[in-house]
This record gives sequence, C-alpha cells and structure tokens, in this order.
Amino acid sequence: MSVVVAYKYTTNPQDARVAADGTVDWSRAKPAMSDYDPVAAQVGKALAADLGTESIGISVGAAAIGGSMARKNAMSKGFSRGLILADDAAQDLNPTQYAQLLSQLVARIGDATIVITGDASIDNGASMTSAILGGYLGWPVFQQVEKIEPLDGGYRLTQQVAGGTRTVDVSGSVVVAVTSDAARVPAPSMKEILAAGKTPVEVLTLADVEPAPAGVRPVAHQKPAERERKRTIFAGPDAVNELVSVLRADGVL
Repeated sequence: MSVVVAYKYTTNPQDARVAADGTVDWSRAKPAMSDYDPVAAQVGKALAADLGTESIGISVGAAAIGGSMARKNAMSKGFSRGLILADDAAQDLNPTQYAQLLSQLVARIGDATIVITGDASIDNGASMTSAILGGYLGWPVFQQVEKIEPLDGGYRLTQQVAGGTRTVDVSGSVVVAVTSDAARVPAPSMKEILAAGKTPVEVLTLADVEPAPAGVRPVAHQKPAERERKRTIFAGPDAVNELVSVLRADGVL
C-alpha cells in the first residue's frame, strides 16, 4: 500500500539566457526538482505517515538525476526510498514517453495504490503527465486536488472546481495531481539533508525497461517569420475612433 510521488528533476527555463539571435544558453541553468514537486512530496509524506507506510519518490530523466547530489536533494523532501530511471537518452522525452516510463516504475513497486504528482512541471508546464500516467496504469485521475485523506480501501479527495470545491471518495488505486497550495513545504534541516544521503535509491537505465512508444526526435528549429506591419500611428483627439474604424475594416472587430 505504498504512496508513490512522481517528481521531475530538470533545469528551469527561467535560468536560461536567450541571445539576440534567438539561441538559448543553458550553461547557467542548474538542474533541480521542479518547483511544484516539493508540495507533492510533502503531501505524500503526510499521507504515508497516516497510513503507516512508506513514501517512494520516482523520477525519469538524464543521467545527472542519478548523481549523489541530485539524489540527496530529492530524498531530503521526505521520501522513504527512491526508484529512478537515469539515462541521458531519457533527457528530452515528450509527455507520453515520460509517463509511459513512469508507469513502469510504478509497476515495479507492486503495492502502490496512489501516485501523486505536482500541478505541472517547470520545463513543460502542460499538466499532462498525471493524465497520461493514469491512462497507462488504467487508474482514474484527479487534478487540482488540494487535500487527500485515507479511507478504508481508498481515498477521499478535495478537488478545486469552478465556483468552489468538491469531495470525491475513490475506491482502489488513483493518480492525483495536487495544487501548489496543497501543503506548506518547510526547508529541509541539515540533519534531514545528511540523512537523505543514506536513503536507499535504486537507479535504472533505459536498458532495464521496455522502450517508450513512438520515438519522437526534433529535427529542426526555426524562428517565426517576421510579418509585415502596417506601422500606422493614430494621433489627435479622434485617434481612438480612427483606430476602431480601421480594425473593423480589416475584420479584426
């Protein structure tokens, strides 16, 4: 009845620098846990404590996530142990490939009944991983969840919806994407950081799993073509009316 938390360890696009010619310099962008995932880790830690079980952190990414510093940083968020796939060939996966590999890690755990993810990832931000992961596992998926409570044989979820919240009782296994305010995330103490270095983490490579479906490889990048602009400037007391007339004539309004 393990609690599994899927996290992503990657570079933050906010740390990249874009040159005048449009090229992106990632040299100063240091990998770290995605901003949303410490909340998921904290929710998983609290839920595991309520259930009297372990919280297992899983991740897929470049070989660097299997390094000692990356493992220690991730495990300091409160995981009982970790299971990660670290392989440079898994660095630039699309959400489908990424979720398929995560599903294999969940299957290896065997007794998992819930997988918790963050709201999104800092490098992609599409909020698709939880949904695709649920599809591969055959489990129901709930997003925008702000609270998870254990029930006999399932979980009670408080989910944000338009106009308020709703409470859902789920029996069996489930994938849950929690909101960024689902838990307060305290800074790990030095004792926790040092202890995290001793937390067991099993590191796999792509050779240990089934290949992700439908290989996708970007073959080119191109800046958008510059469009011809009318460069018309309206001035004077009637500028607004003139602008509206032109926009209507062009079919914009």
